[in-house]
Amino acid sequence: MTAPRLPIEAYPYRHPLPTRWADNDMYGHINNVVYYSYFDTAVNALLIARGVLDPQQSSVIGLVVETGCQYFAPLSFPDLLSIGVGVERLGNSSVRYRLGVFRAGENTPAAQGFFVHVYVDSQTRRPVPLPQELRTVLAELVLEVPQEG
Repeated sequence: MTAPRLPIEAYPYRHPLPTRWADNDMYGHINNVVYYSYFDTAVNALLIARGVLDPQQSSVIGLVVETGCQYFAPLSFPDLLSIGVGVERLGNSSVRYRLGVFRAGENTPAAQGFFVHVYVDSQTRRPVPLPQELRTVLAELVLEVPQEG
């Protein structure tokens, strides 16, 4: 089932991202798997910028356990993008992000998806409750989004 398309203004965080030559496939548009890299980049850039993730030192890290993406319009190099990031669901040890991929200057997403992190101890890889500092940052990003399905 298709989730409602959110405009760029609905996303509390927007990460600017230039496309790369290598993002295009032989059909002349961004290959579908590259969108997941955009999602990962935007989420982790946000967490690093807000001071709740240090990939080399954090004792708690988020592991991706589920993803999905819907594609509405083609993008290609050299498009400049803005990746919208919001939180759909905040659990005890997990978070479900909603992401929108927008061509710079456009309000309607060319693609949108979701990304679920389960937070684990960086050494044992066992789930742990979200640290309060992380929960505070994520709570500021919660979206008002109708549920899918």
